[in-house]
Parts: sequence; C-alpha cells; structure tokens
Amino acid sequence: MRVVDIGMAVVASPAYFERHPIPQTAEDLITHNCISSRLPTYGGIFQWGLEKDGHEVKVRSEGQLVLNTLGLRIGCALDGLGIAYLPEDQALPHIEEGRLIRVLDDWCPRFSGYHLYYPSRKHPSPAFSLLLDRLRYRE
Repeated sequence: MRVVDIGMAVVASPAYFERHPIPQTAEDLITHNCISSRLPTYGGIFQWGLEKDGHEVKVRSEGQLVLNTLGLRIGCALDGLGIAYLPEDQALPHIEEGRLIRVLDDWCPRFSGYHLYYPSRKHPSPAFSLLLDRLRYRE
C-alpha cells in the first residue's frame, strides 16, 4: 500500500484579496472573514491547525459563514466571501486555474493520509471487502 501525505491549504479568491490584505502569519487571520466549518463528528466549530517552525496555532475562525460541507466552503471561497481552509487536493485545481490564491503555505502542516478503522476482519461483506481492496491498493 502506498501512503500519501495530505496537506491543507488556506485559500481565497483574487476578488477577496483585492478588498483585504494578504495574511502573512496565522495570527493575521483574526482580522479576516474566514469561512468556518461545523463538522457533526467534531462537536463544534472546527479549529484550523496551523504550524510553522514548531510554533503551533489553533485558529478558531471568526467569520460570517459557518458551513458543514466542503462543496459549500469551496463555492463561498470562489465567490470571494472569505478565506477557507481546505484539503489541498480539493483546492489545487482552483489554484492552478487562478480562481483561488493560496496563502500561508508554510503554515499548513501535512499529515499521513486517511485511515479506516473497522470493528473486525472476520466475515466482512463482499461489498466491504471490495471497498477495502480498492482503498488499500489505490494509486
């Protein structure tokens, strides 16, 4: 199995940065309209985990928007409504097209992929076995 590190990206549209200064540090996000996430499994507003040179900052974004789906957060960032904290693989196509600008890249940590925990290896259903094989050997 190939393990791929996953990163996060802090992004906003060019239109947003025409109206607001580009943040230089994680602390600068306090003055911005950040697009927040409320995840059902997290139990509240998701804190952005940023880190640089061993200095870790948990940003509880204070914005006008609190959303619970990735698609809505991307759409609002594209529409110039604020700064979003997105999975890098979801942000990259928009960054490459110039629709989003990535900032604070050196503050965005990487982590080792997704993990799947399940209760037992005994008697998995055929559908679950197929899913495991697909995830395990995906390149």
